[in-house]
Amino acid sequence: MFAKDPSVRRLARWLAAALAAASAFVAAPSQGADAIPAATFFSNAAIRDVRISPSGRHLALTVPATNGRMVLAVVEVGSDKPPTVVAASSRFDIYSFQWVNDDRLVYEVADLQVVGYDQKAGPGLFTVKSDGSDARALIRGRFIVEQSSKMLDLGPDHRLLTVLRDGSNDVIVVQYQFNGIRDYVGEVPKRLDVTTGHWRSLAYGSPPNAMDWVFDPKGEPRAVRTTNKGVGEVFWRDGGETWRPILKAPSLSMPWEPEAVDGQGNFYGVVYSSDTTASLARVDKATGKPDKDPIVSTPGFDGFSQLVFDSERGERVLGVRVETDAATTVWFDPEVKKLQEVADARFPNTINAMSCARCWAADGAILVRSYSDRDPGTFSVYRPSTREWTTIGSARPAVDPKAMATLDLHRIKARDGLDLPVWVTTPRGAASGPRPAVVLVHGGPWVRGGHWRWSPDAQFLASRGYVVIEPEYRGSTGYGRAHMEAGFRQWGTTMQDDVSDAVRWATAKGLIDGKRVCIAGASYGGYATLMGVIRYPDLYRCGVAWVAVSDPRLLLAPIWQSDMPREAREYSLPTMIGDPEKDADMLKAASPVERASEIKVPMLLAYGAEDSRVPIDHGDRIRAAMRASGNEPEYIVYAGEGHGWFKVENRIDFWTRVEKFLAKNLK
Repeated sequence: MFAKDPSVRRLARWLAAALAAASAFVAAPSQGADAIPAATFFSNAAIRDVRISPSGRHLALTVPATNGRMVLAVVEVGSDKPPTVVAASSRFDIYSFQWVNDDRLVYEVADLQVVGYDQKAGPGLFTVKSDGSDARALIRGRFIVEQSSKMLDLGPDHRLLTVLRDGSNDVIVVQYQFNGIRDYVGEVPKRLDVTTGHWRSLAYGSPPNAMDWVFDPKGEPRAVRTTNKGVGEVFWRDGGETWRPILKAPSLSMPWEPEAVDGQGNFYGVVYSSDTTASLARVDKATGKPDKDPIVSTPGFDGFSQLVFDSERGERVLGVRVETDAATTVWFDPEVKKLQEVADARFPNTINAMSCARCWAADGAILVRSYSDRDPGTFSVYRPSTREWTTIGSARPAVDPKAMATLDLHRIKARDGLDLPVWVTTPRGAASGPRPAVVLVHGGPWVRGGHWRWSPDAQFLASRGYVVIEPEYRGSTGYGRAHMEAGFRQWGTTMQDDVSDAVRWATAKGLIDGKRVCIAGASYGGYATLMGVIRYPDLYRCGVAWVAVSDPRLLLAPIWQSDMPREAREYSLPTMIGDPEKDADMLKAASPVERASEIKVPMLLAYGAEDSRVPIDHGDRIRAAMRASGNEPEYIVYAGEGHGWFKVENRIDFWTRVEKFLAKNLK
C-alpha cells in the first residue's frame, strides 16, 4: 500500500529537489553558450497538479519527491504547518487524484519512469484520508502493487469516472466491456463507497454498447450514448430500467452530444451546426431536440469542455468552460463572475482559471492557476472574506517567462478558400532577417493542435532561434464540424496542402526564411512529415518524425500489436481515412512506405518499442524502404516507451538530437 514518506517534509524542499534533479538530466551542450538547457523544458513539472478541497481549507498537490517519483501531498491553506505526504511509492507515480470530500481523496497511479501509462492501462484506484491514514486499494490495476488486507476485488478493467458531490463517500467507476477478441465495446457504471468498498451497478438495464454516461448530481444515470456499426444513439432515463431513445444519427455526424444534467433536471448538450458554429443548449428530454436559443455560442470554434457546478452539492451550474483563441470561463453566477474580475485584475495578461470551493459563501475560497503562452503557470488561493492571496508555487520555477517566445493565432485562407487557423511561435528578440522555421504538425489528426499556453516543444525550438508554424489543417477539431469533416479521406492530399500553404503564407509575410524550413511531427504529424517531404520536396530541407504512421493501411488492419478497436477499424476509419478495399489505390498513393524512394532530404525518425497505437512495424518498414532507396535515415528506438516519451531522460535525449539535426540541416 502507498504510505506517508517521512523523508519529505516541506513543499519548498520538494521544489528545490525537482530543480536539482532536472538540471542533472542535461544530456548535451545546448546550441550557444547562453542557451536555456533542454532540461528546463522537458523535465517533470515541480507541481504537476493542485486541487482545492470542497471546503477550501486544504490543497492536494502532486509534486516530485527526491527520488523523482510524483507523490500526493496535502497542505492546509494559510498555515505554516509542513505539508503531509499522504501517498508515495518508490515504484510508482501518483498520476491523477480528486477530493471525494474534505476528509478523503482518491488517486490513480502510473509508472512514468518505465513506459507510457497509455500503453499498459489499468492504473488502479486508491483512497486515503487527508491526514494520510486509512489508505486502501479500491481497484487492483494491472500494475503490481503491495498487497493489503483492505484490497477490494474490483479488477483492472475498472476506471474512475467521476466523484459525487452529494455528501456521501461515493464515486462512480466504470467497468470496460470487451468482446471475445478484447475489442472495447462499452462500459458499465458502478457506484462505489470508498470507505466500505461496497458497490452497486448503475446500469439499470442500459442498452448495449453504452460508452458515454451522464449523471445527475445525486449520481443517478440519466443519459447515455451508444455507438455500434457506425451508428450513434442517445438514450434518456427518467427512472427505473426504462431507457428511451431520443437521438439516432451516424456516429461521425451526431447533431449534438450529451453534456450534463443539473440539480433541477435540466439536460444540456453541445450542439453542432453544419458550418463553424457550436453552442451549448438545453435539450428537451422528451423529443431530443435542443432549444433554438443557445446558452453560449462560439462561432468559428467548438471548444466547449465542461460545465462548472458548485463544489458543495454539485446541483447548481456556475458557468461553462470554453476555448476559442484562448481558454476562458463564461460565468453565469454574478458573484463568481466578480471573483473572476478580482483574479484578472491581480494577474493581468494571463489566463486565470478558477476552481471554486464555496466561493459564494462567507468562508469560501478559490484556487487560481494563472498561465499564458510564456508562463507554464502559478497557483494561488484567494479568500474573498479577507481579500487575502496565498501563493502556492510555480508549475515550473526554472522557466523564466521573460525569456520565452510569444504565440499568436492567425486566420489565413488555404488555396481552395478554406479558412485555415495557423499558430505561430516567434522567438524573442530582434532578428536581422527572416528566421529559419520548423513546421510542427500536430497528431491526431482529429484533435485540436494549438492552445494559447506554454508548450515545451515549441518553446524549446523557439529558444534555438526557430519560428514554429503549427497549422490547424482540415481534419483538426476545435474549429467547427465543417473544418473537421473537410479532412475526411484527405490523408496525403488536401490535408498536406494545408501544411504547405501555411509555410508559403509565413514566407510571403516575411515571418520566416522560406529556404530554411524543416517539417516535424508525431503520430499523424509524423505521417504528415513523411508525406510532406514526398509531396513538396523543394519546400523542406529536412524532416523529423516520431511515432509516425508510415502506412495508413496498417491502421485499418486487425494486427495483434494494435490497440485500435474494431468499431473504429471497420466503421469510423474507412470513412475518415479510406476503405481498404474500395480505396486501395488511394491508400497506396497516400502511403509513405510505398513512396519512400521520393524522400530525398535528411530525416530523423524515432519510435517507441512498446507503442500499441503506432506499432514499431511502422518505423522498421519506413527505415527499410528508405535504406533500399539509398537515403538512410537517422533512426532511434526507445526501449520501454510507447506512443510518446514519458521518461525524462528520453525526452531530453530526443530533443537534443533534434537540436543537433536542425542545426546541421538549417544552416
